[in-house]
Amino acid sequence: MDIRDLTAIELGESIKDKKISSAEAVKAFLKAAEKTKTGAYTELLENSALKAAAAVQKKIDKGEFLSPLAGVPVAIKDNISTTEGTTTAASKILGGFRSPFDAHVTEKLKEAGAVIIGRTNMDEFAMGNTTENSCYGVTKNPWDMDRVPGGSSGGSAAAVAAGLAPYALGSDTGGSIRQPCGFCNLTGIKPTYGSVSRFGLAAHASSLDQIGPIALDARDCAVILSIISEKDERDSTMSREEPFIFCDILHGKETKKLTIGLPKNYFALPELSPDVKARVLEAAETFKKLGVKIKEIDLPLLEYAIPTYLVISCAEAASNMARYDGIKYGYRSPDAKTLEEVYSKTRGEGFGDEVKRRVLFGYFVLSSERIDEYYRKALRVRGMIKRAYDKALESCDLILCPVTPDTAYPIGRQTEDPVEIYNGDIYTASVNLTGLPGAAAPCGFGDDGMPIGMQLIGKAFDDGLILDAIMRFQRVTDYHKMRPPATTKEVSR
Repeated sequence: MDIRDLTAIELGESIKDKKISSAEAVKAFLKAAEKTKTGAYTELLENSALKAAAAVQKKIDKGEFLSPLAGVPVAIKDNISTTEGTTTAASKILGGFRSPFDAHVTEKLKEAGAVIIGRTNMDEFAMGNTTENSCYGVTKNPWDMDRVPGGSSGGSAAAVAAGLAPYALGSDTGGSIRQPCGFCNLTGIKPTYGSVSRFGLAAHASSLDQIGPIALDARDCAVILSIISEKDERDSTMSREEPFIFCDILHGKETKKLTIGLPKNYFALPELSPDVKARVLEAAETFKKLGVKIKEIDLPLLEYAIPTYLVISCAEAASNMARYDGIKYGYRSPDAKTLEEVYSKTRGEGFGDEVKRRVLFGYFVLSSERIDEYYRKALRVRGMIKRAYDKALESCDLILCPVTPDTAYPIGRQTEDPVEIYNGDIYTASVNLTGLPGAAAPCGFGDDGMPIGMQLIGKAFDDGLILDAIMRFQRVTDYHKMRPPATTKEVSR
């Protein structure tokens, strides 16, 4: 078997058993990344990766146990700081910026023996859900090179799906881990807000952003999440004292009998593809055969999720983007002659269209004339959505619904109708508004041959229960084992 088809844990076991060295694994993935033209990476880190692999290999050879992922390559989204390479958030305004420090999650992965092999493409500052809004160009979906891989963590998803990395880190503001996983036949989790440090993450919307893993299966996600979820004093929003420990589920022990709720209105949207609806309902039947109780539930306010998300996220984005002014670091316009021009020309030239669109909208909803009408109202609706989820989860352990209304979009579609693309987050954005954990996992394919994902949502800090349920599903199904057509691994388009 090609080592690039192994899960991260399987590859770690092979390295520990000395069937392959860390350096050999790193070289295999780097070689594949150089040949496969998906646009998944913004930068490959061959020199630092091989140096790190050699150092980790010495510890492994001495019998030191670092983690199940020791020696295993990993790809990092370009908005997560690493001292290796540049951290640009796929924006011209941060072109060439080298972080003087690692993000907390990067530190934890290095301590666990992970080897960073590259930085992955994304929508600029995580604003988008197609990975077309990048100063590095478009990322392509390995399942169909004429379609997007989703976003904003599309580069991370494309890298894992195409066998260019065994796993990757992404960030999720309104579905940016789960939607790419749904489009690329992968498993990924947006952890409970406050369970993974955001220190070292280039912020998009601070109250919504959360870093999480993208991998081939739920078992990998559980190991990765247990490594990166340790408490960090540098992030004041962290609300969990101890890292997640998933011993039971990693050893195949089911933690409890489950009840899963199906929100009736989530399956009644006119924009929901019949293929997606059918595959997710089939997943519910599979859970039922596993002894899980399935019940219909009410989960109102779905129609307010996208407007509420856009108002709050754009308001926070406007605040966060204010630091990029051409003064302290990053790009500065060479044509600026006055202080005012430094600000206006630098931001005008350095930011892409989507960032400008969202920042301008953010300033609008925060203006003194509109703040009550839009921003404060959105905060109240956010509270209502949170209470609706809390009430729904009183009668069930988890909620099952689609990840997206349809399969992956054709490249270029967002420029024709950006509002339609925003509405693609209808099933994911509310999870960020509530701070609850949500995960995506493969559950079948559409008539067009493209992957379809299901989403499981749980109570705060029930991340392990979500991964447990997905692992049960993946023990009796093989959707997650499917890989893109062989030709895409050597594609040159």
